[in-house]
Amino acid sequence: MEANLFIDLMNSLGVPLGTFQVFIAVFLTALLSLATKLIINRARRALLNTPNFWDESFFEALNAPLQVLIWIAGVAFSVSIIQTETGAPLFEAIGPLRDIGVIATLTWFALRFIRLSERQIIARKKARGESYDRTTFDAIAKLLRLSVLITAVLVALQNLGFSISGLLAFGGLGGIAVGFAAKDLLANFFGGLMIYLDRPFAVGDWIRSADREIEGVVEEIGWRQTLIRKFDTRPLYIPNNVFSSIAIENPSRMNNRLLNETIGIRYDDAAAMKNIVADVETMLRAHEEIDQDKFLMVNFNDFAPSSLDFFIYCYTRTTAWAHFHAVKQDVLLRIIEIIESHGAEIAFPTSTLHLVQEAKHAGEEGREIQKPLPPPRKS
Repeated sequence: MEANLFIDLMNSLGVPLGTFQVFIAVFLTALLSLATKLIINRARRALLNTPNFWDESFFEALNAPLQVLIWIAGVAFSVSIIQTETGAPLFEAIGPLRDIGVIATLTWFALRFIRLSERQIIARKKARGESYDRTTFDAIAKLLRLSVLITAVLVALQNLGFSISGLLAFGGLGGIAVGFAAKDLLANFFGGLMIYLDRPFAVGDWIRSADREIEGVVEEIGWRQTLIRKFDTRPLYIPNNVFSSIAIENPSRMNNRLLNETIGIRYDDAAAMKNIVADVETMLRAHEEIDQDKFLMVNFNDFAPSSLDFFIYCYTRTTAWAHFHAVKQDVLLRIIEIIESHGAEIAFPTSTLHLVQEAKHAGEEGREIQKPLPPPRKS
């Protein structure tokens, strides 16, 4: 009875019942969206101080996809009302589209949750000063994202009426053709997989190759290419299959840095060479930045054109490039002090010119020269 009165009231006002129902559906959708947004934001603020980061990542990843999901459901319900009122066959597609939208929203949520969780884990390890392998985190996150995307595509195709079993069977035959057509893409994919498995370098490592003009810091290892930031800050994009055919040097994983220098003193200071070499070796063996567990040698080794040369061969404890040069500077300055303390000097390229003075008179050489007589004068 009350329903009939309500319908008569709507008709008397000139408002179709379907339009009113659509308005109510949209209004309730907006109200529900606003309420869930407020609830999620309050829950996020309450969970900021908890030691568990999974709940914070969950609610942060859920916020935007849930709003979209609510609107998808509300719009689909409104369209179904319009379809019932009008009977237009165009609106029959709302069912599959709604299902695809729900799958896409859930996929979006899963991808956001994986990305935010990865960031939270790395941020917490950095804050605590704990060591972590960035490459491993990247590999696991990318595998999870790839699994989510493949699952979402297969479920979406199943909802659209495609046979998954037939699609997988076709993949056995079509995979051969696709493999030939995309061999470079597959080579780069498996190249990236080998980098993750063999781990010749990781994100943040300084690498270089003598086979190619490659040197810089690894910023990102993708499935198709690796981003290397050169020391002049220019980005260098290398396809992953290149790394399977070139030699890669990873200086970031060195245990020590080699200090190998040759110093020359003057020939006039030859008598001080033995003491200089002994004092330099004593200084290196007492130096706090020189690794005493590694090979260390100081020896006189060359009669150079302008100097008597001795060399130092040792390893520093540090591997940091800037700190190494500070240690090297300190060692060389100490060597200068040792040389000067022995009254010697560091040699520099010089040339000595020996001049032979010729005798003014041949008689000085022990023999006499007869001079010819002048011609007679004519009278």
